[in-house]
Amino acid sequence: MFRSIYRLRSALVGFMIITSGTIYAADPYPSQPIKMLVGTPAGGTTDVIARMIASSMSKTLGQQIVVDNRPGASGLIAAESVAKAQGDGYTLLMASSQLSTYTALYPANNFEAERDLDPVGLVATSPYVMVVHPSLPVNTFQELIAYAKSNPGEISYAGSAPGTAQHLGWEIIKKKTGVDMRYIPYKGTAALMPDLLAGRLQAGIDNIAILTPYIKNGQLRGIAVTGPKQSPLLPALPTIRASGVPDFVAMGWFGVFSSPRTNSLALSKLKSAVLTAMTTPEIRKKLAEMGSEPQSGSSNELQVLLKQEISTWSKVIKDSGVTVQ
Repeated sequence: MFRSIYRLRSALVGFMIITSGTIYAADPYPSQPIKMLVGTPAGGTTDVIARMIASSMSKTLGQQIVVDNRPGASGLIAAESVAKAQGDGYTLLMASSQLSTYTALYPANNFEAERDLDPVGLVATSPYVMVVHPSLPVNTFQELIAYAKSNPGEISYAGSAPGTAQHLGWEIIKKKTGVDMRYIPYKGTAALMPDLLAGRLQAGIDNIAILTPYIKNGQLRGIAVTGPKQSPLLPALPTIRASGVPDFVAMGWFGVFSSPRTNSLALSKLKSAVLTAMTTPEIRKKLAEMGSEPQSGSSNELQVLLKQEISTWSKVIKDSGVTVQ
């Protein structure tokens, strides 16, 4: 009798284990809403792109992706939050090109993007544009450099916030051309625009979509674009690399990352959802209207680009001695 009871109990336990396993297996990813962190305030370029991609991915995955803005430390706070999250695929990051500068700019944080995040997909790349205030008597990049050499220390310039590609692009130009210009730090594009438009700041490199209207209405003068080729938004402007600084490229880019060691099933579905988003004509059209070049959504392309960008900007930061507060 006792043996029968024991066998029955063992069978019940076995059934519960099998049933539990079956229930777990039948609980597919994603089974709950997903968070996509953005390291900038709502309304900025990264935030706008994040919301576009999140909306498309939500339809593909069948679960809502909620955009969560966590600005601070030029986006490092959001990146670190995702790096510390569980690898279950429920915490994502929409990152910009600033991600590639964090290790060099914040060494004490021990954050390494290649180690601490899983690439999901490259969404877009975007050139910046160099502008000057119309009061500065220059019309081309070559004239700007010649004027700066004749008037050392007189031209003040900015590029978004310290440590961004917009700022570091200036550092490359200064080193390559030997000009002496004064860097003025600001906390982002919105902060520098009043001084640039008023002429208190003579030159800047920043978001092409934001600056294009001011160029077209004559409030600012476009000098050159920072990408490897000319931009459809400002087709008359040459590139800086074609204007006297060979191999110069300073690009913005936007990509989706997940928390580290994300399980293979979740990561595969996330990658597929980004690839699907980047085949959507509406998304590609909106990105182009923003001055960005839509990309394929490839995780491999994002991984390669991140590695290249970290190598480039780490060297620039070290050579120029750039620091952030």
